[in-house]
Amino acid sequence: MITRVVMPKLTDTMEEGVVVAWKKQEGDPVMAGDVLAEIETDKAVMDLEAFGSGFLRKILVNEGETVKAGRLIAVIAELDEDIAPALEAGGSSPSSEAQAAGVAKEEGRSPSPATAPSSMRPETVPPMPDTATQPVTRVPISPRARQTAQALGVNLADVRGTGPDGTIVERDVLAYAHQQRRVPPGATIEHPLSQMRKAIARVTTQSKGPVPHFYLTMEIAMDHLEQLRRQWKSLSPEPLSHTAMFVRAVTLALMRHPEINVSFAGESIRYHTAIDIGIAVALDDGLVTPVLRNCAEKSLTEIAREASDLIARARAKQLTPAEYSEATFSISNLGEYGVENFLAVLMPPQAAALAIGAIQSVPVADGETLKVGRRMKVTLSCDHRALDGAQGAKFLQTLKSILEHPLEIFLPPNTC
Repeated sequence: MITRVVMPKLTDTMEEGVVVAWKKQEGDPVMAGDVLAEIETDKAVMDLEAFGSGFLRKILVNEGETVKAGRLIAVIAELDEDIAPALEAGGSSPSSEAQAAGVAKEEGRSPSPATAPSSMRPETVPPMPDTATQPVTRVPISPRARQTAQALGVNLADVRGTGPDGTIVERDVLAYAHQQRRVPPGATIEHPLSQMRKAIARVTTQSKGPVPHFYLTMEIAMDHLEQLRRQWKSLSPEPLSHTAMFVRAVTLALMRHPEINVSFAGESIRYHTAIDIGIAVALDDGLVTPVLRNCAEKSLTEIAREASDLIARARAKQLTPAEYSEATFSISNLGEYGVENFLAVLMPPQAAALAIGAIQSVPVADGETLKVGRRMKVTLSCDHRALDGAQGAKFLQTLKSILEHPLEIFLPPNTC
């Protein structure tokens, strides 16, 4: 039986992918489930598995080539089968489109590592062994580092990675190139856009252009929250990040203002009964927003554990598509970089997103005297097609009250 292998479409935002490496060569036997190639999508590097068995009769796309999702990239068949009709058909058929969709079309379910048809992991390259008998290991490499290495003619096997788990990142390649004097002073390097950067450019353009944004900023006193966090750290071995507390506070505010947890749907406003909060995570070549599902049902400690796991796997590019899509609200925290205030771009279908600035020590009037207080600015971005200013302002007032009187953040769910 002839199996047409197409470029998979693994996310709603993916329009094209890059064949990073072929794991099978023409003429190799193939069993269903075998890894055929590594594919760079807009969010990660993933294994492309075979849907049929036979032999890899034809490879149609070279390594490093970018092709549209759904395009035929290889053919699997028995040795005595005529593959000419499959090659002449080109494009995609209903069966190949189903293969291209993969698990991305299984809405509402995140495949576990043991059952997922495709696994996500950083692109890897084998380093040069020190001796002939030393086993070859594989070192993770970011897509941007790979592009820089190609532009400068750097052999990645010679580069030592300084990123998480030894990942080779762009700065490692540039440092090596400077050390080898391959980059003249003042030279410029032009990078082709990665699949992630293309997706960010496309989605933000589609959002910022047609979606009428408006913004509301509020200052919040953080003295009591920081005091409770210090007490928590002295009593509990579990780490507690500001991000986890912000997610819990936003969840409580959304529970009291369900009109914010909505999407604009053309002729209607879609109310989401589940509170699924996306957390923007910066990567070497872009960002990804892993989603905490059903936040209203989770305690602060559960949110903290799950957020820590999602953020770590996001940075390692190990998330499944279901784990970074369909958030109903999102938060972006640049406070750790000292940013006082900024504006977040809405990512449909969300109608609102919260930008969180740095917590700063500022002079605060206390009657006729001045004292030093801890203050933070947050800005709510809203889709004016679904929300009005008064709705956003009331949500911010509630959020401010929760953060300034934060005891309820630490209470179990369904008790507030």
